[in-house]
Amino acid sequence: MKRVLSGIQPSGQLHVGNFAGAIRQFVEMQRDHEMYVFVASYHALTSTRDPRKLSENIRQVVIDYIAFGLDPAPGKVNIYLQHDVPEVTELCWLLSCVCPKHMMDKATSFKDKVSKGLQASIGLYVYPILQAADILSVDPDLVPVGSDQVQHVEITRDLAMKFNHYFGETFKVPAHKLREEAGTLPGVDGQKMSKSYGNTIDPFMAEKPLRKRIMSIVTDSTPVEDPKDPTQCTVFQIFRGLAGANDPRTAELEQRYRAGGMGYGDAKKALFELILEEFGSARRKRVELMNDPGYIETVLRHGAAAARAKAREVTDRARKACGL
Repeated sequence: MKRVLSGIQPSGQLHVGNFAGAIRQFVEMQRDHEMYVFVASYHALTSTRDPRKLSENIRQVVIDYIAFGLDPAPGKVNIYLQHDVPEVTELCWLLSCVCPKHMMDKATSFKDKVSKGLQASIGLYVYPILQAADILSVDPDLVPVGSDQVQHVEITRDLAMKFNHYFGETFKVPAHKLREEAGTLPGVDGQKMSKSYGNTIDPFMAEKPLRKRIMSIVTDSTPVEDPKDPTQCTVFQIFRGLAGANDPRTAELEQRYRAGGMGYGDAKKALFELILEEFGSARRKRVELMNDPGYIETVLRHGAAAARAKAREVTDRARKACGL
């Protein structure tokens, strides 16, 4: 059974784009993979200065992961917080000592922020090294990523191989598993769905504000009676991303677009009904989890214990290899 590692920053409420782009695949992979999924609390400190909000976001991500279908039962998915596995920060230092500066100069996470004229900390500069430590700490075989995150796995592989070159075979060199790009959904404004753009759709919203949010999706001015190209419509792209390209509901909606006589309001209604249907059980599960904080603490305690046990093995190996 292959071991898989993934993480997410607690930057706010998870949305349908997170589900389609990553979480749905994690739910599928948990059937036949050993899963380690962490909340990147240390990484979040590169951008947040609100302790209360960070704490709330961390807990909410864990709740949403489980509501979406990740199973934290023993032997299934180990869900844990990054700061509950301190071995990761020690590995980060060991890896930083073999990391050439030019490797960090090329890292997109730092370059993108600087290019936008935003303040960037040393923490953001060395972000890829900490991410490499996260990955290598549990000896994973696979790291599922979107295309924009492939560089981080490549840096991880490079650092592992550099360490192994200097000190002997110590780290397993993981491979990346590219997530399906069909899972990248547009937001209500047509741009990539992202919390930073404020254009997300939260599937856990109450029905009335959820309907209002979906009705706000930007569309063109094609008359109701005219045929429409579904591939150019944000509403259809979100629908297809959630239902699936081969789902009969997707084919039916596509036919209605191309036939004419359907307004965008009808398409938005179809998307609203799809979200209620697809996330009905998740919405109910989330309410239960919100009212059971003790269960969430138990999940995190067990997840951290499993991750720390593995991380201690890896850290001890790395210490011994470099003479500590």
